Amino acid sequence: MATPSGPSVRGLYRYPVKGLSPEALERMRLKAGETAPFDRAYAIENGPGRFDPEHPAHLPKINFLMLMRNERLATLTTRFDDANEMLTVLRAGKQVARGDLRTPLGRTMIEQFLAAYMQGDLRGAPRIVFAAGHSFSDVAHKCLHIVNLASLRELERSVGRAVHPLRFRPNVVIDGLEPWAEFDWGNKPLKIGGVTLEFIKRTERCAATDVDPETGKRDMAIPAALKRAYGHTDFGIYARITADGEIALGDPVNAYA
Repeated sequence: MATPSGPSVRGLYRYPVKGLSPEALERMRLKAGETAPFDRAYAIENGPGRFDPEHPAHLPKINFLMLMRNERLATLTTRFDDANEMLTVLRAGKQVARGDLRTPLGRTMIEQFLAAYMQGDLRGAPRIVFAAGHSFSDVAHKCLHIVNLASLRELERSVGRAVHPLRFRPNVVIDGLEPWAEFDWGNKPLKIGGVTLEFIKRTERCAATDVDPETGKRDMAIPAALKRAYGHTDFGIYARITADGEIALGDPVNAYA
């Protein structure tokens, strides 16, 4: 891929199971009013939960295993196959569990591993949950989460160390803009690649960002650092897809005044 000359897409990610590892993509086919395909399509209830697949509704993330409190999840790597919804779980490069998430048996295979591996964090037996068309995002909107690498570099200067962009669980990573330019998109039409979007809100960060996505160690205090340096805890934005299209690595980013 040639190096883009202007603002462009530098990373695309989805998270098929809430709280588990991201999957890097080269392109995304997107539909208006939806998330990235299979983004947070599944979640893991932490013990007896309130999610009803017959009447799916947005629930606070405290109901599920999540990085904010369950950082050991970050020591696992997962692979998800769109064709058969098979999830493979690896630890230190070795397969530790595998199952078809469409079937009770497949979900049980993953749940049994998590029951043992996450034992100290559980309020009861873990349960993988799903409902057609539902997304277990931290927000009720179906949207994309966008992170600006120029803003990340400003944060790195503030804290005096490298900060991995995947701490912020982005769907789209962009570069070539001014730092914090994304915060000014509230009244601007936005186009990334072949997709038009509209700004929803800035992303208020929680303790999940304190966890190194590669080691699983809670080694930073990102919300506190943001508050200290900038007077708020926001990093990244949520944006709603308003027209169908495709985003690919290297695609241009345009916010129109």
